[in-house]
Amino acid sequence: MKHKISSEKEMIEFGKDIATKLNGGDIVLLYGDLGSGKTTLTKGIASYFGIEDVVSPTFTLMQEYQINKSASTQVSKFVHIDTYRLEDAEDLVEIGAEDYLGDGNTICIIEWPEKIEGLLADKKVTKIIIEHDGEYGRRIKIED
Repeated sequence: MKHKISSEKEMIEFGKDIATKLNGGDIVLLYGDLGSGKTTLTKGIASYFGIEDVVSPTFTLMQEYQINKSASTQVSKFVHIDTYRLEDAEDLVEIGAEDYLGDGNTICIIEWPEKIEGLLADKKVTKIIIEHDGEYGRRIKIED
């Protein structure tokens, strides 16, 4: 599935639309260059679950958010992982991120997943590839 996005606001709305299709245990992998909109898309997904003030966990590797029980989901955790500065997958295992991958109460969003493909080998994932399309536009491809 391919989509065209032309603004930050559209990227947020697109993230909210993606969120409506997510269930506990889902892992969304975000691929794209620096500045392509991975974190903005994550903010849109998170806002659907009532989570505001999402920031990229580039330096902390992982940020866990509680999902408000009044949201229309059985999921209780939203985990945002950014492996851009990751030395190797073992660093992620050491902070407990592996416990969240595929957990039925958790939705995981992972930026720069190329670095941890070994941890994801037997998991059900959705890949979202974001590419620049002109100065402000983006092309998005979703692969299940």
